[in-house]
Amino acid sequence: MKLRYFAWLRSSMGCEAEEIALPAEIRSVGMLLDWLPTQGERFRRAFEFIDVVLVSVNKEYAERSDPVRDEDEVYLVPPIAGG
Repeated sequence: MKLRYFAWLRSSMGCEAEEIALPAEIRSVGMLLDWLPTQGERFRRAFEFIDVVLVSVNKEYAERSDPVRDEDEVYLVPPIAGG
């Protein structure tokens, strides 16, 4: 799976995108969002406020119940405030 990060999430993760191996038991967006923070300190800190992040799977807005597969591209887009 390819994860792409935007805005402050990109800064927190220290990269724009990365490939991960999705475990077989992770079958939905919600499961993915619950699993990612368990993958180390970098993920735990970056995903502390994951509830406000919009998720897109293969360029389509996704809900927590939507399916994910290892070959998907997932965009993680936090809200962006401006002045």
